[in-house]
Amino acid sequence: MNAFGVSLLAFLVAIGVLVAVHEFGHFWVARRLGVKVLRFSIGFGKPIYQRRFGADATEFAVGFLPLGGYVKMLDEREAPVAEPERHRAFNRKPLWVRSSVICAGPLFNFLFAILAYWVMFVSGVPGLKPVLGDIEPRSPAAEAGLLHGDELLAIDGRPTPIWDTATLELLDAALARDEVDLLVRGEDGEQRLLTLDFGSVDNILDKRGLLNNLGLSVWRPSLPAIIERVVEDSPAEQAGLEAGDRILAVDGDPVPDWSAWVDYVRARPGQALQVRVQRGDGEVDLQLVPRAAQDAEGNEIGQIGAYVQPPDPADHPTRTEIRYGPLEATGKSVLKTWQMSALTLRTLWGMLSGHASVENISGPISIAQYAGYSASIGMASFLKFLAIVSISLGVLNLLPIPILDGGHLLYNLIEWVRGKPLTEQAMQVGQQLGIVLLLLLMGVAFYNDLSRLFGT
Repeated sequence: MNAFGVSLLAFLVAIGVLVAVHEFGHFWVARRLGVKVLRFSIGFGKPIYQRRFGADATEFAVGFLPLGGYVKMLDEREAPVAEPERHRAFNRKPLWVRSSVICAGPLFNFLFAILAYWVMFVSGVPGLKPVLGDIEPRSPAAEAGLLHGDELLAIDGRPTPIWDTATLELLDAALARDEVDLLVRGEDGEQRLLTLDFGSVDNILDKRGLLNNLGLSVWRPSLPAIIERVVEDSPAEQAGLEAGDRILAVDGDPVPDWSAWVDYVRARPGQALQVRVQRGDGEVDLQLVPRAAQDAEGNEIGQIGAYVQPPDPADHPTRTEIRYGPLEATGKSVLKTWQMSALTLRTLWGMLSGHASVENISGPISIAQYAGYSASIGMASFLKFLAIVSISLGVLNLLPIPILDGGHLLYNLIEWVRGKPLTEQAMQVGQQLGIVLLLLLMGVAFYNDLSRLFGT
């Protein structure tokens, strides 16, 4: 399966699972609290699969468009309800019951994230220690005193065993525009306490990326230019490259390591390259044409669809793994979900306040690419992707925007304060406003996706 197929399949699996989890929350709590459910749909549009189940003959359907879902409950505001069934209508239920059903969808998204993190932590999360590569001169990192080869041990007293943890801590500080204390260990083994100030840095979260804007880079070992595997139907496969090939030279120039090879390929999209490889005891000459692609900053780069042979973990000093026992993993999973939820809210606020760029909003194209990339790396990476997206769905659905769960909760709060529900006209105006806001958000997300795709 090619890269597009992997991305599409991973995207459909991710959206299908997360939508099903969200809507199952509404469905399960509604049934437990005595509300009759008429339909449980994953996706919109014409059903491609449907069946009925249970004593109420609830219809389960899978719609043609997979971007969402819904649970339709018995409600007198939508259609007449027979007298014997009125006590099971959603609109007849007490306010606490209706609010519980509404909250259940986002709650199940958070519970799913906790479960995904728990599986990750119990099975082990591979990662790289946060060891710094080159530091950009006169950058915030340089002014803080960070040096090439420093390892980030802790940020504001919180341990940072892998880059994933360190990046999230730095992102949280960037959103808060705070000073943070960095505990680092230099190449000489000595520990130092430094201060990194985010308050004086403008556009720290623009599309160049947090680490680039800070002047940081990830330390990478010098790997031999040996191919582990090639992607099906990729330029590498079409050129005849095979697993185990060692790149010796390109266009007559020696290739010292994998990093030099990647830099050469990235700089020459669409150009024919004359490549010499060592294969077994002999050498083979090939012609390779990298395909044009876009990087995260929208720049055109060359790609061939080949993976480097990873080093032996024993020879890679920055490789590590986080693993916890089942009980400890439970607490870590709850804490991680809470931290990611808070970070999502702070990011949204940062966009509204102008401290974070709206270019960080991703649409379905980018999500599909991230889904495919994470799935190709391994199960732990895909689970992390699912957890993050599930948390995002939970947080976004709780925003007080009409037509979202948070909007319905806002209506319930107003009803509780007033002692009676809003008028139908007021709720219709709110629904229309909510639709406009969501369309604007979707427009920004699609624009960002297309800008990344075409480099505009």
